[in-house]
Formats: sequence, structure tokens, C-alpha cells
Amino acid sequence: MTEWLPERVAAAERESGTSFDLTACVREPIHRLGGVQSYGALLAVTRERVAVASDNAEAVLGVADLAGAPIGRIIDEQQRDTLWSLAETDAGQTAMMPLELGARRFDVTVHRSGEHVVLEFEPAPDTPEFGTLYAPVRQALNRLQRAATVVEACQDAVREIRELTGYDRVVAYRFEHTDGPGEVIAEQVADDWEPWLGLWFPATDIPPQARLLYERNWIRVIADVEDTTARLEPGGEELDLSLSVLRTVSPFHLEYLRNIGVTSSMSVSLLDDGRLWGLIACHGRRRKVLSPQTRAACEFFGVALSLHLAALRERDEAAARERSRTVIARLLERYSLDLAMRWSSDPAGLEQVVDCDAVLVCSDGTVVSTAPELKALPEAVTVPPLGEVWHSDQLPGEFPGALVLPFGPGGDCIVWLRRERTVPRRWAADPRTPVVLGPHGERLTPRGSTAVFLASVRGRSMPWTTTDLAMTVELGRAVMGVAVAHARQLAEANVDLDAFAHAAAHDLKEPLRGIANTSTFIAEDAAGQLDDVTLRRLESIQRLATRMDTLLNALLSYARLGRTALNRSSVPVGEAVARALEVAGPRLTEAGVRVEVGDGKIDADPLLLDQVLVNLLVNAGKYARPGGGTVAVGVDGDALVVSDDGIGMPAHLREQAFQLFRRLHPEAARDGSGAGLAIVRRIAERHGGQAWAEESPSGGTTVRVTFTSRERQ
Repeated sequence: MTEWLPERVAAAERESGTSFDLTACVREPIHRLGGVQSYGALLAVTRERVAVASDNAEAVLGVADLAGAPIGRIIDEQQRDTLWSLAETDAGQTAMMPLELGARRFDVTVHRSGEHVVLEFEPAPDTPEFGTLYAPVRQALNRLQRAATVVEACQDAVREIRELTGYDRVVAYRFEHTDGPGEVIAEQVADDWEPWLGLWFPATDIPPQARLLYERNWIRVIADVEDTTARLEPGGEELDLSLSVLRTVSPFHLEYLRNIGVTSSMSVSLLDDGRLWGLIACHGRRRKVLSPQTRAACEFFGVALSLHLAALRERDEAAARERSRTVIARLLERYSLDLAMRWSSDPAGLEQVVDCDAVLVCSDGTVVSTAPELKALPEAVTVPPLGEVWHSDQLPGEFPGALVLPFGPGGDCIVWLRRERTVPRRWAADPRTPVVLGPHGERLTPRGSTAVFLASVRGRSMPWTTTDLAMTVELGRAVMGVAVAHARQLAEANVDLDAFAHAAAHDLKEPLRGIANTSTFIAEDAAGQLDDVTLRRLESIQRLATRMDTLLNALLSYARLGRTALNRSSVPVGEAVARALEVAGPRLTEAGVRVEVGDGKIDADPLLLDQVLVNLLVNAGKYARPGGGTVAVGVDGDALVVSDDGIGMPAHLREQAFQLFRRLHPEAARDGSGAGLAIVRRIAERHGGQAWAEESPSGGTTVRVTFTSRERQ
């Protein structure tokens, strides 16, 4: 088909059982059909001569052989100057003026088309219409301004236009989106005609070039579907008739109208910020020629309705955004007051931010949802980078609509979900009543169109609106603002905590040293005079004081890590292990643990890297199996990997092992502070990395410590 016609819609066309090739409609140059409706005549003037004329010009204007003739044969100099001035003043639009040619009166519409000035002559009615139109149009506009909703405004509009024009059916038709399908949302119809209210039509019923012309022209009138087109000569197909009021009609559209029993029609565009929002479509069972004055009144009414609809939409969107902002404020208040209350455990309230059927929150690999059947993030969902949103309305599964907002690293996201849209099977004609079919069959009727629409929307949700997307982005910005504020507060708290820990540990060492010394002096001064119980108690004081001193040294070391500047360099791992063994070597020798060192370099602060290796090698000796073993040290990318075959850690306790002063095997440790792995992780975080433990292939423990490169920080 074409890029404009998606495969889903193309398949739906095939399902409808028609042999009609819809791309013929899409390819048709409807603005260059080379003809006009025969109730009027067209002249295209270049350099004061008629370059193109409709073949009915003589019959309408009473002047023969106009092609190539000077325009002065038709109009005098004053009329010419006035018309040319109107064409220049309303560049890109049309203008109209009454004109008398001898005893005949015409309404002439003028516009520019490339190098041509195009004049379209329509016989004027016997009596002027302005006086009779002004009062009803003014009253209709006053009534329109009181409409409180889009549907009410459209219902008022179709009633007023039907009264103004006398068509048998007048409907207001709203597009779902710029190039999407549309729905009849308001209607005034003759009693003996089938109602269309609520009927949907597929996007293919109005191809792209037709939508473009609706955006350029506020109004389009077809006086008679059986009209014999007045051809333009010579080379009329080269003349762009986009702004022509008499432009002839696509034969496909004429067939469509004949198939539903329509003889005359009018369409009035409804625009929103220059884009096609909808149409007012009018149908008549008899031939109907509208005067330029009546067309101007309908066009003016379309402009006024478009402005009123835009105001109503902006009001509704503003109200929806205000409601969403209130919900966001409440959610963030709860989030700010209780950091433990995260959406990953309680997504309640998020469904009020955006209209949806369910909300799913994915955080740290855990998924919670307001819909019990949702256990995981749908495979087709894409999680965009932070600061962006992703959405679709045609995903596979029960929820084809998804709107995704990331709120954290590692794929953490909020997903709003919508179920498949259901469309009632509403027909524009009674399926039991035969219709007049053209050579292309039933496809060119609303009945066939509806079948196509129902097939093409399967597996799709209602689309996400600009308000939905705006509120999602606003929530994301608010969440990031809260996260930044919390991070700043946490950083300040960490600085204060480091300072406190450093001061506390430093200040506690002096009285602790006094306690240890005093107990030693007592034992020495009273040697031989104390009973065994008292001596044991003094020894306990000395042992506990020494233990306390070890813990304070570990706390000081941990606190200094947050205050020390990094001096990074590329360190060969073999050299770092050699320095670490000067401290950890005796413990490993005592435990019978052999060290294997691989190749590679680590981009890290050498002193802190040495401290990491000392802690990990000491742990390998401390928690070795009876009889010794092996510890391997290597590099994997930007990670330091230390793997042993010792007694290992239970999987559910590995994360706890990195907490300060936490021991998993107190019976296996004869000394130490229990701060080694906490210090290792702190050093990794100072380098922008992380540290974690996993099981070794031999059953022991492997610790990975990443040192993010300076380029990635």
C-alpha cells in the first residue's frame, strides 16, 4: 500500500472482502483534477490574458473564445483593479465581490494560484442574502458561546447549520488524532434517514491529501453528484485548484455519496491550531447550490466553532492538569514524609495522575501492580532513559496501551496501562436495506468503512493525549526534584555523620587508653595481693579495652574514607597484591592459604586499593577451611575479583556482611572488628563503583569490587 496506510489497516481492507485498491484514493491528485462544477465558470489569468478557461465559460458568461483572450473582454479596468487588489490582499486565501457583466449579476471569487489570478464566476441570486442571513447567524453564534462542552457546542452547530442551509443530514465529525479515524459526535437528520450518531469511520475514508485541503479551505461544497464536470482548457490539470470553490470532485468520493443516496453535500473544517480537528458534514437528497453569502456564513460559523472548541479543550485540559497536579502533590508529600513508602510497594494514587485501567511499578527487579493478573513488565514495553517517556497504543496482550516513566537506574519505572478499546457496531445504514453499489462495490459505503474500522482497531487502546504525556513528564520532573533534594540532604547528613564518627572515635580513644593503663597499673601494683577472681576481672577490662580500641580504629578508618581525596592512577594488580601481602601474608601463611595473582591493572587510588586487598586477603585467611586452600586475585574489566575456596557465606546473608561491624561467622574469627567488608564497599563507592559477594565455583566466596573509570564518572 503506502507508508500512510499501515499494514494493520491494509489487512483490514483485505478482510472487508473488497477488491478495491485504496491506494488509488491516496495517490489521486484531487487539487489538480482539471475541472470545475458546471454551475459556475473559471478563468485563470496570466499577464492580463486568460490562460485557462472552463469549457462552459461561454454558456455562463455569454462570451465566446476566451482562451488566450485579454481579460478586458470580460471585465473593465476598474473591476480588474479591484479583483487584483483583493487577490493580493488575501494572499493564500480567497476573496469575493459582486460583479455585473452587462445585464447579468455574478458573485466572483478570486485567489492566486502560482502565476495565475483565478476568477470563479457564480450566477448571483435574484435578491441579496446578507440581510436575511445576518440576524440568524448572530443569534446562532450567541447560542454557541453558551455551550459548556464540546458535544454541546457541536450539537448546537449542526442544528444551526441545518437550519441555515436546509440539508437533510448535518453531522459533527471528530478525528481521534490528526491522521486517525473519526467519530460522529453530534447530528441533526431527517426523520426518514438512518442516524449516524456514534458511528466511527476509518482514517482511510479521508486520505492525506484530502485532509490537507480541508486545512487550507474552511468550506467545500458539492452541488450535484451527477454534475457534468466543466473541463479546463488548455492543460487544466496543471492548474492547482487547492483554493477553488468550484473545484470538481474525486470520482471515488462521488461514488461514495451516490452509494448512500446523497446528491449534494457541504463540509466545513474544524481546525485546532491550524490542524484538522474535525468536520461538519452536510448531506442533501436533492441538488443544492449555495450562494457565496451562505457559504461565507457557514465558513464564519466554522471559524467561530473552531475557536470555541479550542477554548473548551484548553479549559478541559487545564482542569485535567490541575487535577493531576493535585494528585502529584499529594503523592510527593507522602513520598517526602516517609522515604520507606515507595511506589514499588504501594502504587495507589498513581492511577489518578493519568486516566488508565492499571498501574504497574517496577523497582529493583520487583513488580507490583494494581491489576492482579499483571505479574511482570510486558515484554514489548520499552523503558526510556531518565527524563523521557515512552508510549504506545498497540502492544500485544490484554493491555495494548502503555505509557512508561522511568524514575531510577536499572530500569525502574512506572507504567500506566490501558485495555483494548471497544467500539460498538454502529452502522450508517440499515444492513438489511439494499444500497446502491458502484463499480467498486460495498467498500465505498459507510457500511464497508465501519467493517474496516472495526477490524483495524483490534488490539489498540485509546491513544495517549498530550495532557497525559505532559502530566507524566511533570511527575517525572517532580520525582527527580525530590530525589535530588533527598540526595543533597543525605550527602549533608553523611558529611555530618563522618565528622561526628571521626570526632567521637578520636575523643573516645583517650579515656579508653586511660582505662586500659589504669587496669594494668592496678594489676602490677597489687601483684601477689589480689585473688584470682579480681585478676580475671582486671584482665577482662584490659581485653575489652583493647577490643574497643580496635573498633574505634576501624570506625576512624571508615570515617576518613569520606574525607580523603582520591589520587587515582593505573595500578598493576600484581604490585598491589605484593604490598597487601606485607600485612596479610602472615595470616594467610598461618591458615595455609596460597595466593594466585592474575594480570591486569585497576584505575584506583593506590593506598585505598591496598586497603581493599588487605581486608579481602585477611578475610580469605580468616575464613579458610581446615587444611588451607587457595585465593585468586584478578581483574575483570574495571572490577577487582578476589575468589577463595573457604567456608563461604549463606546467600541470604551476603548483603548483611557489608554492614559495619557485622559478623556472619563470629566463631571463626578470633580477632578483627567486623568492618572489613564495609570499608571495602565504602572505598568502591568513593570510586563511583560497588562491591558485592557471590558464591565461588569451588563453594567459597567471590568478592567483586568495581572501580568506575574516570571517563564514565
